[in-house]
Formats: sequence, structure tokens, C-alpha cells
Amino acid sequence: MTDEDDADAPRPHDTGPPEPNGDAEESVREAIERSRSGAPAVGSVVRDRFTSNEIFQRIIAAADEEITSGSRELFFSALAAGFAITITFMLYVSLSATTGGDPVVSALLYPLGFIYIIIGGYQLYTENTLPPVALTLERLASVPALLRNWSVVLAGNLLGGALGAVALAFGGVISPEAAEYAVYVGKMGVATPWWSLFSKAAFAGLIVAGVVWVEYAARDTISRIVVVYVAFLAIPLGGLYHSVVSFTEMTYLVLRGELLFTTGLWEFVLPVLLGNTVGGVLLVTVVNYFQTTEHRLASARFEGADRQLSVREWLFGGFVGRSYVPLIDHTEGALAEADDYRIVVPISNPRTETNLVELACTLASQRPGASVHVVHIVQMPDQTPRGYRVDQHERIVENSDDLMADIRELTASYDVPCETSTVVSHRSFEELFDVAKRKRADLMVMGWGDDRLWSNGRAERPLDELTNRLPSDVLVFKDRGLDAFRVLLPVADNPHADLNAEVARTLRQTAGSAVTLLRVVDSPDDREAGEQFLAEWAAEHDLGDATFRVDDSGDVESAIAGACGNHTLLLIGATSQGLLARLARNALHYDVVHDVETSMILAERATDRGILQRLFGR
Repeated sequence: MTDEDDADAPRPHDTGPPEPNGDAEESVREAIERSRSGAPAVGSVVRDRFTSNEIFQRIIAAADEEITSGSRELFFSALAAGFAITITFMLYVSLSATTGGDPVVSALLYPLGFIYIIIGGYQLYTENTLPPVALTLERLASVPALLRNWSVVLAGNLLGGALGAVALAFGGVISPEAAEYAVYVGKMGVATPWWSLFSKAAFAGLIVAGVVWVEYAARDTISRIVVVYVAFLAIPLGGLYHSVVSFTEMTYLVLRGELLFTTGLWEFVLPVLLGNTVGGVLLVTVVNYFQTTEHRLASARFEGADRQLSVREWLFGGFVGRSYVPLIDHTEGALAEADDYRIVVPISNPRTETNLVELACTLASQRPGASVHVVHIVQMPDQTPRGYRVDQHERIVENSDDLMADIRELTASYDVPCETSTVVSHRSFEELFDVAKRKRADLMVMGWGDDRLWSNGRAERPLDELTNRLPSDVLVFKDRGLDAFRVLLPVADNPHADLNAEVARTLRQTAGSAVTLLRVVDSPDDREAGEQFLAEWAAEHDLGDATFRVDDSGDVESAIAGACGNHTLLLIGATSQGLLARLARNALHYDVVHDVETSMILAERATDRGILQRLFGR
């Protein structure tokens, strides 16, 4: 046996596995020290203590997840929290009644409802002030997004508190003595002067928001419970007021016939609500925010201050959840923000989606002032253990830049201004819309197929919310080869057909396409009307040289399928119920898009459809 063999052989006392090599050990350490969002899981200086910057990073990560939650999830989480507050109210009046109003003993179980809420991850308005405000102060979320978050949470809290008050008033849950003490507590609150209520509530808001900051500094559940218990015990002992508890008390008085609802709302709940908000936002959030260093932008999210919203977006926009979704531009000298017409092309694979880019460049080449922006959306697994680390981002972006070199070479042959970017995110379908908004797209051209971004969109939460208000016109290309020699355009009287007319005109100019317009009517008696409609529509859309075809079968899908046989490209517009939501669910109204082998473009024009239009169509 050689010396090397002897060195590698196991020794009698080696009972455990071999020590990991340096790379493996580094990977394990990184997986432990970073969450999926990239927020620190251990302190960088002292492992069991976080610096103020690290606490801020953890709050930003939590806020990013929280403020992007759907309204339904927020509301029902807040509803549960509001009802849990009933536990606090019930235990406080019950202990007070049995202990003769002893100020210390009666308050011992007051924090229990808050422990349920905070440890359980429910949404409480006062506890909710810190994370979203921190995100908004960083200009990563807009003010309207913050107000929407607050409104939904507050509505859920108040409804939950009201339901709890109903249970206490009519459910026989508390003793008669406790019920009388509950009335006494409520009347004491209503009788307190407006300014005194506001001041006491401001201190309560300070305590609650401070709990949140300290909670993100804790690394275990026991520490969090202790912090929450001690902090919320200070509210009854200090004679302070919490808005959701106060609303529950006020509702209980109203149900007992002791108070008018409007009186209680104006003289009791409103000053407490304002005080909690001011205390939570000004006295804690802003102070804690400005105690962090200027490095917070670079450390809390990838690409630093460049990810901030513009002042206009911040004040009036609806952008949220952008702290860990940077848009990295590869091309030097980005396109001017004032392009006359901008086409955004989101792709998932730069090697296989060149036809999609060619289509976008073809459309841009015939429009003065048009530019193309190709965005490579790299989807990261939602449960990746190492999270959104900066060095990992850099490797992904560098690899994406190499892949996009061929795309840039392709677009150069069209003499169209083009830039390329990369987005790294686990929210692929949402990013389609976010990128279109951020780049102020006039048209979005995307691919459709099992290996495209659609397959991930079906599971994403805000699908209906996203597709009801499109950020731009949309073309979805089902690629079976980009051959525009003979184009079939079924004509309907809607804006989506108008968008397809623009595509047909461009293809006629660039590829010499022969365009056929198809109109389907209900019966032979309607044929003449169909021919007249086609003639007028074609003249209006500068397609008078197209071939007209009228089908009087009344069967739209069969007519399209029959006409597709001798055409190379099919242009279809959205139905009145929309296109993108149905595509993502694989629930298109037209089965013909699955049955024919022709390449096709499906178009949806961005229109502001009202609720009646969404329900019943045109």
C-alpha cells in the first residue's frame, strides 16, 4: 500500500462521515445563514445578534412578501386577527371582575390575543405599520400600495373585532359581572378626552411597532413570546389604548344599547386609530429607519438605489414587491424613456425563442420611432434554500448576458433600436406585467407553449387581478415556424381585431404577405351583410387589397379551421372575456387554437373594461 493509499484509508477511530470539503461546507453555511429572500438568518458580526442594518434587511424581506399578498389573503388573515383580539378583551374583563379590578392581576392575560396574532403570523393593523412603511420609505412600494395594504388589514381587523363583540354580547361567554365590567371599561374609554386618547394611543403604537422591530431581531419563538408578552402587558398597565381592542369595546357597548355607533366611532375609535398610526409610523418606523446606515440600500436588496421607484410612481403608482426583482440592463446607453413606440419581448429561453424576437423586430421596423426591449426572465425555484444572494444573482446575470448576445446580433440585422435585460425572480408570470409597466411598453410580444412562462402562471395568485387591466397591448405567438406568406385574419367588430389589422399590414409591407379576411355570419341570409362589413372594415384598416371570405355556417371555429388549411399564419383576437387569463388556465374559448397546425398570433388590446363588460362581454 502506498503512502497516498494509507492516507486515504479509514482509521479505526474514524466512526463518523468524512469532513466536507471547502465548497460543500461553504454551501451549507450559506444555506443556513441566508433565507430564500436573501435576508440574513444569522448576524455577520456576532452570529446570535443582528445589527440594525440586518434587522432592516429582515423587515424589508418580510414586507416585500406581505405587501404583494392578494387582498383576499390579507383580509381573512386580518379577520382572524381581529377576532383573536376578542380573547384579550374577554380575559381582561373576566379577570378584572373576579379580582375586584386589581390593575396588575387583571392584566396578566391581556397579551394572549396578541401572542396568537404575532406568533401565528396574522395581520394586525398596528403591527402592520412597520414593515410596509419601511418598504415605502425605501421607495420600493408606492404610497397607494401601502394605503391599500392598510385599508384591507384594518377592514378585516374591525370586522373580526365586531364579530367577537357579537359573540361576547349574545353568546353567554362571559359572566354577568364580567359583562358589567366590560360596559364600565368601554364607558371609561368614551369619556376620555379626545387629545388624551390620541396621546395614549400614540404610545401604544410606539410599543406595538417597537415589538415588530425587536421581533425581527429575535432568532427563536420563546424570545418572541417573551417580547410580545412584556410589551403588550404595558398597554393595560399604562392605561393605553389599542385601536382594534377599542373598536371591540365600542361595538360591545353599542350592542348592549349603551352607546350610539357614530358617537363611539368619532369620540373613541378614531382618536385611538390616529394615535396608533402616528406612534407606529413616526415615533418608531421613521426613527428606526434613519438609524440604519446609507449601506442599507445596497445590502437590503440587489442593485441598490437603482431599484427605487420614481417620485411619480411612488406617489401615484401601484408598484409593489420590487425589492428582490431587479431589472438588469445589458446594453450600454439604454433606450430613451420617451420612445414613440416600445415593444417589450419577455422570453424564458434565448436559444429557442428567436422567432419571437424576429416577429417583434418585424413589427418595430415599420413603425417610426419604435424600439424593442428583450427581457430574459430567469425563474428561480420558489423554495431554493440559498435564496437571492448577490453573488448568485451576478452569476445568473452574467450567464444570461452571454445567452442574449445572439439576440442582440439578431436584432442588429433589422436596424431597430434594441436593448436586452435580465430579471431573476420566482414570480415568472407576474414579471411579464411588471416588466411591461416598468418599461412603459406599448406592445408586449410573448411566446406560448409548455416550456414558456405560461406553465408557471397557472399557479400564481393574482392572475385575475393582473389580466383584468393590461399594461399594454399583447400579442401571443404560437410558434410553428415564422412563415407569413399567407395570413388569415378572422374579423370581428372589436379592438382586438384592430390590433391584428396592424400586424397584418406590417407583415404585408415587410414579407409581402397575402392577407385573407374571414367573416363568419349566422346564415346565408346574412352573407351580403357580411361582405359589406368586410369591405368597410378593410377600407377603414387599409387592407382593401386583401382577399375577402364570408362563411355563412355560423360556426366560427369550424370556419377558421377550414380556412387555415392553405394559410401559413393565423391571427386571432381575444374574446370579450379576455385572452391572457384564459391562456394561463388553458381555457380558451376557441378550441381551434389547439386543433390546427398553423402558426398563430393571438391579440388582446389593452382596454379599460368595466365590471359589466367583464361579466357579460360587449
